[in-house]
This record gives sequence, structure tokens and C-alpha cells, in this order.
Amino acid sequence: MSIQERLSTDLKTAMREKNEPRRSTIRFIRAAIQNEEKEKRRPLEDENVIIVLSRMVRQHQESITGFGMANRLDLVKKEESELAIVREYLPEQISDEELDSLVRNAICEADAKQQADMGKVMKILMPKVQGKADGSRVSSLVKDLLTK
Repeated sequence: MSIQERLSTDLKTAMREKNEPRRSTIRFIRAAIQNEEKEKRRPLEDENVIIVLSRMVRQHQESITGFGMANRLDLVKKEESELAIVREYLPEQISDEELDSLVRNAICEADAKQQADMGKVMKILMPKVQGKADGSRVSSLVKDLLTK
């Protein structure tokens, strides 16, 4: 079952159960996907849907940080609950050990020796971990391994 089919099924379930927060979050996700489809002028495959969901996760995390600094705990809680729902539709996150292995392989594949080669490594690595690992997490690990 594709991600969009799961979203549609889950939306119907949330509507039947009168689960307002879940229903509105799923509608928000579907709207973001539809906007991307209109922009690209074609239906999105799961890989592209994952990119949209990853972008939404990043936006929610930034909102949580901003609301936390503004001491708006009610909005932090709302954003965290929405973030949890969005993450349900992303692939399972890669473990630290698995990510470390992928990064080391990408460094060898790119023949990277210094931090200036980070772009080459990221170009190889990001398609493999898209939606499975946060970009900043990947970036910091690549940077650490290249500086050693």
C-alpha cells in the first residue's frame, strides 16, 4: 500500500472515530502532497512523498524550537503531537551503527580525504538515507569522520 493510500484510509478512520487532531494533521499532509503534485504537474511517487514528509518534519521541529523559546508550551505540545503523526508515514529511522556504516562506505566511494569533499559524500549518501535519517544528523557525522 502506498503512503497516499495509507493516508486516505487513515483519514477515513480518523473521521469515523471523530479524532480531530489526527484528522486535521492528515488533511494537512495530504494538502502539502497535493501542492507538490500541482507544482510538479504529475502524481508523486512514494520517494517524493517522503521528501515532502521530511520537509514537514523539519518545519515542525523548527516550530517546536521557536515555541519553546517563546515559552508557549501549549503550542509545543500541539506541534509535537502533529510531528508524531507525520513521522508515522516516514520509513523507520536508521540506527546510528547502520548510518555510520553507510557514511564510511560513501566516504570510500567518493574517495573523500578532507572536509572539502563533504559535498561529494553527501551527494552519494542522501538518496540512500532520504526520510530514514535527519539531514543534519547525517551532515554532522560526515563532517566528524572527514575531520579525523
